[in-house]
Amino acid sequence: MQPREPALRSSRAERVAADLEHEILSARLPVGAHLGRRSEIMDRFGISPTVMNETLRILRDRDLVTVRPGPGGGITVASAPPQVHLGALDLWFQPSTPHPLDLLEARLYLEFGLTKAAFERATSDDIAAMRSAMATMQTSTEPAQFFDAVLAFHGVIAVAAHIPVLEGMHQLVVTSIKAVLSRVVFVSDHEPLLTKSLEVHNDIVAAIALHDQPSFIDALDRHDQDLIRGDDLDRTPHTPQQP
Repeated sequence: MQPREPALRSSRAERVAADLEHEILSARLPVGAHLGRRSEIMDRFGISPTVMNETLRILRDRDLVTVRPGPGGGITVASAPPQVHLGALDLWFQPSTPHPLDLLEARLYLEFGLTKAAFERATSDDIAAMRSAMATMQTSTEPAQFFDAVLAFHGVIAVAAHIPVLEGMHQLVVTSIKAVLSRVVFVSDHEPLLTKSLEVHNDIVAAIALHDQPSFIDALDRHDQDLIRGDDLDRTPHTPQQP
């Protein structure tokens, strides 16, 4: 009853903040873009001044908006959240140290080495776990769900490498990525990229299961092609080609 009202207001504020964040990200609004005055946003969402204050606090904590008082003022976009293209996905992050792109790059290079170790060391139980993780990826239809399934798949690969120190580092990097992840969406016309991703991950598992080195190198190289881009830089690890 009465003690529950702050939680209800907070929940409403979080939903409004999420809607405004989505608006900023999906429209790729530039820094300084005007979102409206406080009264306009309150009318638009049908919220009270208390909920509006909490909404602004959430957005300011994420460094997304600035509030300028007085005539000509209002709520404007404060910063452009870090955005990274990862295969079929677009990812947005809260600003952090280290930069989210550096976290993703670290994750990819760790997985690059761990996958090679898994090729040499995976047991039959490891391969069964990989196939189970693949089944989860194949049934993931929402972008955030698919991204989580990809992370889980590579977590299984990390376990199969049987190098506990590197597995722990991989878990730490993945936890850090999830902590600053703000939003995940599929890119436009993502279906071919999604199909390619599933095929490549499945081919990696098949090559490990058969201990087929040429197929493994080919699948790993296809996995890494044009995988991650951000700030107009290609930070993808590339498989050295056999002479």
